[in-house]
Amino acid sequence: MPKFGGRSRNLLKFSTIASIPSNLAQLRKALNSINWQVAQEEIAEELQHKVAILGLANSGKSTLFNTLQGKYRSAVSATAGTTTTLVRGDFGPFALIDTPGHLPDLQAQAVAEAAVVVYLLDAAEGLRPRDSELIEQLRKREKPLVVALNKADLLAGSADEAAARTAARLHLQDVIPIAARTGENVAEELIPALIETSPEAAVVLGRQLPQFRREAASKLTRTAMLVSLAAGLEPIPLIDIPILLSTQIRLVLRIAAVYGEPLKAEHARELMLTIAGGLALRYLAEEVAKAVPFGGDLVSGAIAAAGTWAIGQVAMEYFESGKQLNRRQISDLFSRSYRRYREEHPARALMAPAEERPVLPAGE
Repeated sequence: MPKFGGRSRNLLKFSTIASIPSNLAQLRKALNSINWQVAQEEIAEELQHKVAILGLANSGKSTLFNTLQGKYRSAVSATAGTTTTLVRGDFGPFALIDTPGHLPDLQAQAVAEAAVVVYLLDAAEGLRPRDSELIEQLRKREKPLVVALNKADLLAGSADEAAARTAARLHLQDVIPIAARTGENVAEELIPALIETSPEAAVVLGRQLPQFRREAASKLTRTAMLVSLAAGLEPIPLIDIPILLSTQIRLVLRIAAVYGEPLKAEHARELMLTIAGGLALRYLAEEVAKAVPFGGDLVSGAIAAAGTWAIGQVAMEYFESGKQLNRRQISDLFSRSYRRYREEHPARALMAPAEERPVLPAGE
């Protein structure tokens, strides 16, 4: 279950929390009292996160690094041990790190700095004992990890089957077959897998790779929606409101960052204020639902999740349109998105076993 943001309490004063559900005027007052700078600073920190490329010597790390960068940054050679230092390449504020596989101390340094790790296996060599050891060490660090089977284009048989066998041997859910030399499956599967590892990865990759912006924004929306769902299920009235509001504000700021907006709160505040009327009604409905003895928490959770998902849809469309949507269009889009979610995901679905629940929407 997603963890609640540690800085939620810094955004709102308690005096404004208690009055949020009462009416639109109070909600607007609460929005204006928020310390937007705290959330902006958090997003700025996320944009400094890195991706570390790890693997044994000659597994194709530098080739993948150069493919991702789109220009030559580090030496590529068929001789094991060509790279002897950490090679950094600017990806806007995001840096890819090419680690020399034969220098474990430098690999450890790269992992310590990374938010997401890509571990490359050499399909031509097969899964080696040292690969298994390093991957297990990375899993123990609890770092977001994506494992890729490189040089899959050199395999005689099916690359997908080889990757599936490797995943089974490593006890991983998935191993992605790629060909770093040609770029095959890098854009199709590797980058989307990186985006899915964490909101931080979604922000930095979406901001720097425009073709993945909607995918990144959808990931951010799903994550925020799950946090909102968990908060809405809290049976005690009002406790969830600061979590919901801070989650929704950060969602809008993150999506703005994904679409290349300057790290200012101007447009995020404008969006939130425009849909404040709809939010006030839903906050009120959510708190009222908590008073229902049986199933009220499920209804409250569904309302919270739907509101956050609708905000994500509005933010995506607003920034994709170049901020050309007017207030009525924004309000209408929020209402339509909210209704669509509630129609497709009724509260009773939350009571079903996990395997029977409907697939959460990924965004339009």
